[in-house]
Amino acid sequence: METLTDAMARLRADGYRNDFSATGDGRLRCSACGALERPEDMSIHATVRFEGDSNPDDEMILVAVVCGGGCRGQYSAAFGSDTPPEDAEVLRRLGRR
Repeated sequence: METLTDAMARLRADGYRNDFSATGDGRLRCSACGALERPEDMSIHATVRFEGDSNPDDEMILVAVVCGGGCRGQYSAAFGSDTPPEDAEVLRRLGRR
């Protein structure tokens, strides 16, 4: 079974080298160029979901995205009842694509 670390390494090898992080207003910030992107404007190329064997707190999602400026990268977030509000908003907006 693929781990989060394995999936991240695989996506990096496929060219998704930048990291994206959620902002307080529900956008994603690119670590490479600093661009702020609306999740619904980004291209999603792959998603990988991880579920904990026995603990729901171990649930994660990894998304390979491309921003409007062409930066290819990854966004990862915990999901479930303990998801931070900024990540919950980004995941909600990505889900509307």
